[in-house]
Amino acid sequence: MPNDTPLIATIVAGLGLAFVFGALANRFRIPPLVGYLVAGVLVGPNTPGFVADAGLANELAEIGVILLMFGVGLHFSLKDLLSVRAIAVPGAIVQIGFATALGAGLSWMLGWSMGAGLVFGLALSVASTVVLLRALQERRMIETERGRIAVGWLIVEDLAMVLALVLLPALAGVLGGQEQADAHASGLLSLPASYGIWGVVGITLAKVAAFVVVMLVVGRRVIPWILHYVAHTGSRELFRLAVLAIALGVAFGAAKLFGVSLALGAFFAGMIMSESELSHRAAEESLPLRDAFSVLFFVSVGMLFDPFSLLSNGLPILATLAIIVIGKSLAAFVIVIAFGYPLTTALMISASLAQIGEFSFILAELGVGLKLLPEQGRDLILAGAILSIVLNPLMFLALDWMKPWLDARTARKEPPVEAKPVGPATAPGQVASVAAAAKGEDGPPPRTTSANHAILIGYGRVGSLVGAALKQAALPFLVIEDADKTLARLKADGIETVSGNAANAEVFAAANPEGASRLILAIPNAFEAGQIVLRARAANPRINVIARAHSDAEVEHLKGLGADTVIMGEREIARGIVDEVLGQKPQAAEPSAA
Repeated sequence: MPNDTPLIATIVAGLGLAFVFGALANRFRIPPLVGYLVAGVLVGPNTPGFVADAGLANELAEIGVILLMFGVGLHFSLKDLLSVRAIAVPGAIVQIGFATALGAGLSWMLGWSMGAGLVFGLALSVASTVVLLRALQERRMIETERGRIAVGWLIVEDLAMVLALVLLPALAGVLGGQEQADAHASGLLSLPASYGIWGVVGITLAKVAAFVVVMLVVGRRVIPWILHYVAHTGSRELFRLAVLAIALGVAFGAAKLFGVSLALGAFFAGMIMSESELSHRAAEESLPLRDAFSVLFFVSVGMLFDPFSLLSNGLPILATLAIIVIGKSLAAFVIVIAFGYPLTTALMISASLAQIGEFSFILAELGVGLKLLPEQGRDLILAGAILSIVLNPLMFLALDWMKPWLDARTARKEPPVEAKPVGPATAPGQVASVAAAAKGEDGPPPRTTSANHAILIGYGRVGSLVGAALKQAALPFLVIEDADKTLARLKADGIETVSGNAANAEVFAAANPEGASRLILAIPNAFEAGQIVLRARAANPRINVIARAHSDAEVEHLKGLGADTVIMGEREIARGIVDEVLGQKPQAAEPSAA
């Protein structure tokens, strides 16, 4: 085996140092991604000691972007995307134009050409896919209206940058750079630059449209069929491999055949796969790799940063950072408010977009290669990206700090939600769903009026069976669930729901745990279940808590946190098999079920 293994060294150094500094950052209550960026700086070429392979790190980071966008697509649907087009399309276009104008203004002050200003401004206008999605996932907001607006906005920005990457080489000569006639030609559907600028624009739009049509017509039939076929083989290994092959294969094919970005191709693959009943399982199987490779993205960004540039380009860096954090945010805030959305939505969208990332790096490299952008411009973009990524979690923390005041302000302006009797599973006068309405999602969910009821967390394979039994027994209960399709089905069945993740304090409080008699945790994640148990015990020490687990360690963990009964699935399966073999009647589970 050769001793020179740059790929292994890059992965080991990147993940190892990311873990060390991420853990330190978490210890001091700093977002872990700051630690990942520091790890990248330490293994980069601008600091002494070991230097990782920057080219390999960038390719590994690109895999992270693909898998992350694929995961978002799994929780998204075409209906969700179209539902926010009225604000996402004009909002993204106006915000890109405003940020580009600010960037061009700064470049003019620095004495650069018009072409340099255009490239510089475009690079500052587009948010990082990874940073935005990580922020939404950590706050469990992807499936909320605010999350859908942010993701739709991001998709429009990505499409605009794909168009910019295709047009810049064709326009380089006009803008004062070095014209590269074939630089924009990518994929089997490409045509030469002799067709002119409008010809290139038309070809690009046609390729994007062709990709969307192929995914909606062919992919919508083929991808779910592949998943169901593999699932019926009974091999978890093959199913996981099929999910990854589809995500990476569609992304790569979209880039090579249609000139669409890898991230956008992966998003559409996930969105088509979300229509399959196996989409939740696909999301679970791809989650570990998504997390690992997204960490490598932050490490690769840190490797590009020269900390000494803060001294040599101090004022220009501060001006660049102001455009990203203040200028872009202000534009997004005004646009969202102008469309009549609440203040909390406008602030969240503004915070989400107040950073730049992977497309900015690609534009900067292309601009330098075309002799449009000076190398100082690339350094400013990299510094602005690093600093804005570091500051972005702090902006969300500021929003969290302001949230009580914003909620109180919203409550004073909005009339109370009226309860309406629906469905056999609810008592008279109760609502079948206490999820917030379309534009009221930004505040906390309305509190249920149920009392002496059971709170069922999760309505998957286990939770749905429990819910059916409770409904048949006419026992009052409500369900906390965050999947839109499941919520729609529950509402149709007349079952009371709270939309969101039960680990969120406001979502859990909406279920009235103080007045509940029983808490049933049907979710498979023992760590998340443990947080909910602690919250339930604090709200109601007398509540009876029943949870599920997959190992003895998880049983001990949950019982140690206060669960009364923990059912381990494997043990119940074994008990059922033994009863069947010995010809005995099934016995009721023991109270401890340990």
